[in-house]
Amino acid sequence: MRSQAAAKPGAVTMLDSLILIGLAVALFVGFNIGGSNTGPAFGPAVGAGVVSKLLAGVLMSVFFFLGAWTIGRRVVDTLGSELVTSPGVFTVETSIVVLFFIGGALFVGNYAGVPASTSMTAVGAIAGLALAAGELNFAVMGEIAVWWVVAPLVGFWVSVMIGRYVYPTINEWVAITSSEGSLVELDRSGFIPVPRTGPNTSWREFVGTLTLVSISCLMAFSSGTSNIANAVAPLFGAGVDLNFLILVGSGAVALGSLTIARRTLDTLGNDLTDLPLTAAIVVALVSSAIVIGLSAIGIPASFVIIATMAIVGLGWGRATRTATLSDGLRGGDDATVSVGALAAEEAGEAAPRLGEEDPEDIPSASDLFDPATTGRVILMQNLVPVLATSGAYVTFWGLFRFVW
Repeated sequence: MRSQAAAKPGAVTMLDSLILIGLAVALFVGFNIGGSNTGPAFGPAVGAGVVSKLLAGVLMSVFFFLGAWTIGRRVVDTLGSELVTSPGVFTVETSIVVLFFIGGALFVGNYAGVPASTSMTAVGAIAGLALAAGELNFAVMGEIAVWWVVAPLVGFWVSVMIGRYVYPTINEWVAITSSEGSLVELDRSGFIPVPRTGPNTSWREFVGTLTLVSISCLMAFSSGTSNIANAVAPLFGAGVDLNFLILVGSGAVALGSLTIARRTLDTLGNDLTDLPLTAAIVVALVSSAIVIGLSAIGIPASFVIIATMAIVGLGWGRATRTATLSDGLRGGDDATVSVGALAAEEAGEAAPRLGEEDPEDIPSASDLFDPATTGRVILMQNLVPVLATSGAYVTFWGLFRFVW
């Protein structure tokens, strides 16, 4: 189709119009990525009162772009070229349809109030195209699928170990108190203004605030490494310049971060940031590290699913602190798993020794773990990528056989 467009002057105009349509759809996808991902990244910092919504949007924009420009292009290359056996399967027309299914399926998840995996949805839509065209690289698809299973399990077990052995100690360190006045002030007594801590700012408050903001920026960076591909990979496969696409996609994410993300920040983003501050920090570090690591080898990763497994693992590890290892192996009531266990202590409270915690201090699972809600989340997180995959496959199967 591209060769025909190049041969006819009128078709060139049509091709340019199609590229503009493709860019518009990519902008829409990027806009929604910025709106949905800013809450999980900066929700704890906004909720703790250490950054404003405006500053959160600015920092999200900057660090998303850094992640996209550096590591993110590797994931774009995987989705835009390696997942298909022939680059010719990507045309401007097919890219528009793929982006439509990515955006449409994500809209279904957003409408249901469930944070769906943009990476799984994008891979599913592209795989549906490649499968219908007979051009799917099963080796690459298999490698991605294996990591989709392994990565959440790694996040789960790492979080179990942290929850059982390290979480209470971290919780003792975390308490961030806000003093009156500015956190940092400029000392203008010299020729060059020098930033200094505010008159009422303690070093604990300063270091805690800096740590929390740094972790939020790390999450924004990890989002850029993995999610930029979801908005621009199909157009990259169709031959549009990658640097240009990263700039456009990051700009759309920035727009979403500075506008619709304010609503997600009001509720701290999603269930992840409804957690106590200590748990949110641990989950963010574990999930971001895994996502960045996978992005570095070109694997699109689902932050939502990895973070969900990290939350469950952290709760399990925290709950089993009331029992010794032998008690845990034998089972029983003392080893009951509860996500509510994450809230067993107030931030800054001294950590009790392993096996000496009062089981009555640990809320039951029903306090924070609603089985009906959990089932709906799991259903939609799997249904959204399935919708994108099956919809793309059926559509392209019909187009390739009856239209193109």
